[in-house]
Amino acid sequence: MIKIFPQFEEDLLIRLFHKGVKAQWTVSDVEWQQPLMMEDQQARALAHMLTPVYLGEQSAMIGASTVLPQMALAGETTSQIYLSSFLMDEARHFEVLTRLYKRLEEDPLNVRQMPAMLRYHNRLRKGDRIDWVWGILISDVFAKNFYQIFARSQPDALFGNLSGRILRDESRHQAFAEHYLKKAVPSMDSERLRNLVNMKDDLLNTMDNMYDHLLDDAERLSIDGRVFLDELRAEIEYKAKRIGLSGNDTDTPEGPLRQIFQGASEGVKSATKDVSTKFRGLKASRCDTCFVALLCRTRLVRAARCL
Repeated sequence: MIKIFPQFEEDLLIRLFHKGVKAQWTVSDVEWQQPLMMEDQQARALAHMLTPVYLGEQSAMIGASTVLPQMALAGETTSQIYLSSFLMDEARHFEVLTRLYKRLEEDPLNVRQMPAMLRYHNRLRKGDRIDWVWGILISDVFAKNFYQIFARSQPDALFGNLSGRILRDESRHQAFAEHYLKKAVPSMDSERLRNLVNMKDDLLNTMDNMYDHLLDDAERLSIDGRVFLDELRAEIEYKAKRIGLSGNDTDTPEGPLRQIFQGASEGVKSATKDVSTKFRGLKASRCDTCFVALLCRTRLVRAARCL
């Protein structure tokens, strides 16, 4: 039940909310007369490459309106307060990018031209509020890397200036998502953690598929599409590590998934020892079928199936 008068202390999310409120801007604040600094083919390429980001802004806006009531029911008061500013940010991004398409005199790609794009954003909308925040973190890293290219290379052009504005909003979004997930991950069971890892892998693979269709457009904008995707994957893996979905470095605390698989690994080691004892004196050349049958009766195979 939603509490009418919830008790909460000021935390990072409230500070992010205050920061977001003070940093609001609208489409009327953008200098739309700035030059594009692009030829016609480059403008068309930008329209194509911007499509997944554009759809992502819309998906985030719609998703936030769905997830906010879930957070209210869960008693996550500061999360719902922050998400109210997040929703406004995404609505603003969707509005200004729509206006940008008119300035480019181009349209976004449609789903028939790139069906993987629809699958990607449908995947973001599935699941509960934790799945959604995780998907938003991945999507925001994707958008951030894209906007950074133009904010750095064309600061005096229209899209470069617009990218700089959006990046300031995206930095708050990522801080929210990381903070939320760091608190949520430690209480998750092994199956739930694996689902989040699988979701990450699915989204990254779909992202690769999307940008395979956009490599020619990337080349027209002097963007190395493969480097972009490789750097994106590396950053998302790093984010996963920060929130506790992995922890393979000896210098950092072990994440929950490593603890899970380490336990399974110990079981495999024990099973391997049992196998070596059972195989003692057995000659594989006498009967391969018996050798396989013996292996199937050991705990080694059962432990491997658990992985």
